[in-house]
Formats: sequence, C-alpha cells, structure tokens
Amino acid sequence: MAPSSTRPTSRDVAHAAGVSQAAVSLVLGDKWRGRVSQATAERVRRAAEELGYRPNLAARNLRLGRTRTVLLVVPALTTEFFAGVYTGAARVAAEHGFGVVLYPSPEGIGPARNPFASAQAALDGVIASSMAADALTAIRGDQLPLVMLDSDPAGSLGAATVNLDIADGVRQVADHLLGLGHRRFLHLAADVASWTFEVRARELGARVGAVPGTSMRTARAPISIEDARAATEAALSAPGTRPTALVCDDDKLAAGAYKALRRLGLRVPDDVSVTGLDDLALATAIDPELTTVRLDAELFGERGMHALLAVLEGRASAGGDIPVELVVRGSTAPPGPS
Repeated sequence: MAPSSTRPTSRDVAHAAGVSQAAVSLVLGDKWRGRVSQATAERVRRAAEELGYRPNLAARNLRLGRTRTVLLVVPALTTEFFAGVYTGAARVAAEHGFGVVLYPSPEGIGPARNPFASAQAALDGVIASSMAADALTAIRGDQLPLVMLDSDPAGSLGAATVNLDIADGVRQVADHLLGLGHRRFLHLAADVASWTFEVRARELGARVGAVPGTSMRTARAPISIEDARAATEAALSAPGTRPTALVCDDDKLAAGAYKALRRLGLRVPDDVSVTGLDDLALATAIDPELTTVRLDAELFGERGMHALLAVLEGRASAGGDIPVELVVRGSTAPPGPS
C-alpha cells in the first residue's frame, strides 16, 4: 500500500492494529495496564512505530497544563560552548512553557539514536547543534519539527537553520594576521567531517590565497589538546620554511599547539603567532592569552529556540547569521625576522 502523504492519525493506528481508537489512546498514554492485554499493547506500539505516528502532544499538553518538551541534540559536552547553547535555549523555552532536554549524542556527529523511542514520549520538537542533517534520521523519523544549528542551510532537513557567521570570523582572523605582515600560514584544522569546519578551511584558503606571496599548509587533528600537540609538532618539524602564523579551528587545538611550540623551543608570538576560534575560558587561561573569535553561544541557543517556536506556530523565523567578533590578545604580533 502506498504511504499516505498526510500525517498518520490514531484512527490509522487503530485500523492497523485491529483495535479501537480508545485502546490506542490507552496504550500510547501508558494507561493500558489492567484495561487491555500485553499482546494488544505491543501490537498498538508496533503499529504506531511502523506508521511513524506520534500523538499531537503539543495540544494535549496544553489541555493538561503540562510542560512541553524540546530535545536539544549536541555532538558532545566537551566544551562549555554547548552548555551556553543549552542555557540560551532553556531560558527562552521557559518563557514559553517549554522544557529542554539536553542529549549529547553517543556517536558524536554520527547518527544519533533516539533516546525517546517509546510512542508516549512527550517531544514537541528538536534543536540539533553542529550535527549533520542525515545523523538525525532516528530522532526525526516521526516528522517532529526540527531546527538545525551550525549546519549547511542548503543541505538541511530542518524546517529552519540558525548559524553563527563563522565565515566572517575566519575572514577577521585572516585579515588580522595578514595586516600584521604574516605570509606563511599553517592551518591546524579540526579532523571532524562537519560543515562548519569545511567553511573555516574554505574561507581561510580564499582569504590567504587572495594575497600575493602567501603560502599555507594544513595539519589535521581531532579536537583534543594532546592530538593538537602531536599534529603541530609533526607539521613544524617537517622540512621547509617554518610558518609564522598558526590558525587553529578551535581554542582547544590552539592550547595543544602552544604545548608543541614550547617543546620545539619556539615562543608565542615572537616566533609564531597563534589564533583560535570560540573564546572559551581556556583562551584566557593560557599564556600569552589567545587571540580568538568570540561566539555568543547563549544567543545562539536563544535564536535556535525562537526559530523552533516560529516553526511550531507556523511563522517564518528571523533570518541572518549571528555576528561574531575577533578578540585580539597577546598571542599575535608581527612576524619576527626569518
């Protein structure tokens, strides 16, 4: 039978399971015990799952006065950036009677398993930060409203996409270093298959490549201090003229680069200037303090939640990327003599 183009109803579930709509309501409301058999309950749940049915929880929760719930999916809780995204989203959610459940995907940026697979789970929408669109199939299999953060708007499956202006942040970094006189660059790139890191590489290459007499090498590392140290040490120990500027995709990568430079007897910024991106607390904990791009994680979360509210209410969400700001500190200076 051809799949229906409309959202499945409880009547469809009842028909598929061979039961009444009242039985469907009891089972999916988790009130079936003592009223219908275990076998019937399993048959209803199986039919609901196969049809991709979910009750209209937003309407039901409003009637019952319950808090509505949004799932915020992030790759991991490895930095305070995602904590900021949660804080901003939860603040706006609370103002509108929503709760936010934070779900760090066990697979990182890979496919996220549905933590609420049962049919009675009260989810009204999903906000996914820094995840590939196709990684959310299990969570969005029932067509929950989805807002993507830090994702390719052209390839997004979400009803709305909210982004920080990462491209402009990279341009600000490149222009700062070029303005200081740097011409030999090493890009310490995050070894993560993610749209946001593709943007960083593309924009940096374009900005640096537009200036005559420049060169740029790339080293890749997972986002950890130790991996960044090893990658930087290997890159700077390779034959050839040493770069004078090291552009890191992330502040944690920059911290690893600092360790490598110190081991090699090089000084920041006298021998090599270093930049990061994020402006984590780490950026002012290292010495010299790190020149980096400040991302407003809480505003990012707020905008994501506002976008989801607009989707739920059938409105267009606000457009435009969120501005970012280069913060110049002690890790960058004009290149020393070659």
